[in-house]
Formats: sequence, structure tokens, C-alpha cells
Amino acid sequence: MESNDSSEVVHDFYPRFRVYKDGRVERFRRVNIVPPSDDPKTGVQSKDVVVSPETGLSARLFRPPIPNPGQKLPLLIYNHGGAFCLESAFSSVFHNYLNSLVAEANVIAVSVDYRLAPEHPIPACYEDSWAVTRWVFSHSNGGGPDPWLNRDADFDRVFLAGDSAGANIAHDTLIRAGSDGGMKILGAVLAHPFFGNDEPDKLWACICPDSSGVDDPRLNPAADPTRLSRVVCRMVMICVAEEDSLRERGVTYYEALRTSGWGGEAELVETEGEGHVFHLFNQESERAVTQLKRVASFLNRV
Repeated sequence: MESNDSSEVVHDFYPRFRVYKDGRVERFRRVNIVPPSDDPKTGVQSKDVVVSPETGLSARLFRPPIPNPGQKLPLLIYNHGGAFCLESAFSSVFHNYLNSLVAEANVIAVSVDYRLAPEHPIPACYEDSWAVTRWVFSHSNGGGPDPWLNRDADFDRVFLAGDSAGANIAHDTLIRAGSDGGMKILGAVLAHPFFGNDEPDKLWACICPDSSGVDDPRLNPAADPTRLSRVVCRMVMICVAEEDSLRERGVTYYEALRTSGWGGEAELVETEGEGHVFHLFNQESERAVTQLKRVASFLNRV
């Protein structure tokens, strides 16, 4: 008797998703999408832009109040987390977080809404982050398509950031920019980076079918110090949490980056008694606010 391809499960990652033999993907988590806004509390404005109509790639831009005409602000390119397969730059979680960070740090932010796995396996997310980064830098001479970036962004103070999978994606962009981008990126913030562990990761194998395994440098950058040394920026903050299962690889990344021949300044920030991306789940908690202020200070260091 032939199997029913429409009901046979080939990958089961409940409560994230299931993949069926006929290619259908069933998702279980609903994302609370919110529109861009003019936030009355902080004065931060946001809007959405289409970067690539061909792929549907888009981003959400955030701008704080700018009382002095002609003032240039640091520019942050942000990649959201979600295990490469969940969440959105337009979700309430990341909209609220970027709104708060932009207000606290007084920066312009571009939040990347990259394509998600498994429908779009890795490297689609890397390609999307790279495309948005290139789009952002098309404004560096004041001639890009978006007036906020042309007028208000300081392209001598550009930062990349992300949490969890987004931190992994930000790292990949740092490597690409150092290899063939010709872009000036000052620093990066990698919060609770998704760099795997010493055990085979079934989710990673599913969403990155061409992976070489636990030592794939895209998953574990420390496995290839030569590639790691090509990180393009001159300062990196790595945030880890004591009770996060991904903590050890975050610490290993910090140590490997410092000894790789990179030559920049690496800073490790650890929060005791907290788990993975705690600062997103309860954004008004004391420790979340402390981390937010730490990141904001980093973005204004120069």
C-alpha cells in the first residue's frame, strides 16, 4: 500500500514546525505582527521599506527625534532571532525592542525581515542580510532611495547586531563585508548567539542541508580561526546568559575571536541567573533594562 505523501512527516520540530513528504510546511507559532508607528512615549518613528521586490525582502526603519537639523546619528543594522525559522522584524517583540533601543541609544536602525527556513533554507537568511546591508550602504553618499538614511545616518558609525540566530546572521555579514564588501562597519553586538554546541543539531541539519556538521564555520565560527579573523569591524560585544544552553559557544567565540589574529577589541557581557534572550521576553525587567543600556552605551562609544 502506498504511503500518503500529504500526511507523512519527514521533519518534526514541534512546536516550531513540521515538514511533510510532499514539501508542505506546518507552522505552530503565530507571530503578532504590528504596523510601523509614531511612538508617543519615545517619539521614535518607524516605517517599512521594500529592499528587493523579486524576493519580497523588506526591512523596518526606526528614527528617534532629531531636534538639530543636519545631525548625523549612528546606524544600526539588526537581524532578529528565532532559530532561523521563526519571528519577524515586524513582530511586536522586535518592534518594541528596536523602538526602545533606538530611543535609548539615539540611533537610526534598520531591522531586516529576512526569509525564514525551512521554506527558504540557509543561506537565504544570509543572502537577505547581505542584500539589506548593501542597500543600506547605497545611501552612504546621500544618493540612496530612502531620505532618512540619506539625511540622518552617520556612515562612519555603522553597527551590526542581532540576537540568537540573528547574531549568527550578523556574524556572517561581518565576514562577507570583510571579504568583498569594501564597507566600513565600526562594531557589532551579538546577543546570545546561535553558534550551536558540541552535539549534532537536527534543526540545523534540516534548515541548512549543505552543512558539514557541528564544525561548519557558519554554525561554529571558532572552528575556522582564519575565516574568523576576517571579521571586518574593530569592536565586538558578545552578550551571554548564565543559564542559556548556547552560552558556552558564545564564550568560545569571544575567546577565539581574540586569538584569531583579528586585532580588534572584544567584550564579553554575561548576565547571571537568566536564560536565552531573556531581554526580549520581559523587556522591562531590571536585567533587561541593564543590558539595553549596556548595548546603547556600546553604540555610542565613538
